[in-house]
Amino acid sequence: MQAPPSFAPPNRRQWLVSQIALGACVLVRPAHASPDALQRALQSFAAGVPIQTGRVQLAIASMVDNGNTVPVTVVVDSPMTERDHVTEIALFSERNPLREVVKFQLGVRAGRAQVSTRIRLATSQTLVALARMRDGSVWSHAVEVIVSIAACIEEPS
Repeated sequence: MQAPPSFAPPNRRQWLVSQIALGACVLVRPAHASPDALQRALQSFAAGVPIQTGRVQLAIASMVDNGNTVPVTVVVDSPMTERDHVTEIALFSERNPLREVVKFQLGVRAGRAQVSTRIRLATSQTLVALARMRDGSVWSHAVEVIVSIAACIEEPS
């Protein structure tokens, strides 16, 4: 019968190599912040229509502990009638690897122009909700969110 292997504490060299390896794992590429990229994404959604402020309410906590799962609700002031209804609601982020976080398509039968979901946030940033109305107008609301523990810190390949 063999004796179980004994555990010897690492020497300085082994400890240093393990710390460098750990640092390499922790230091992943951060999400690159670019206000220009956010503006391009917003303009792409608006398709040349001026973005107006109002009619949209983005409900999210102003400070979140963990960016991995953040509840968010977007409500648009619309009667949701045949003549006046929301056709699309989209949520954009300033610093996530992908600017367009989510897009919802709505019809008249939706009843209310309200959507709720959970999203990931890379870091503290500005979120923008846009709503496209049946008449083609685009409305917005922006919110600053502070994130204590970041999520999605790697860029897509």
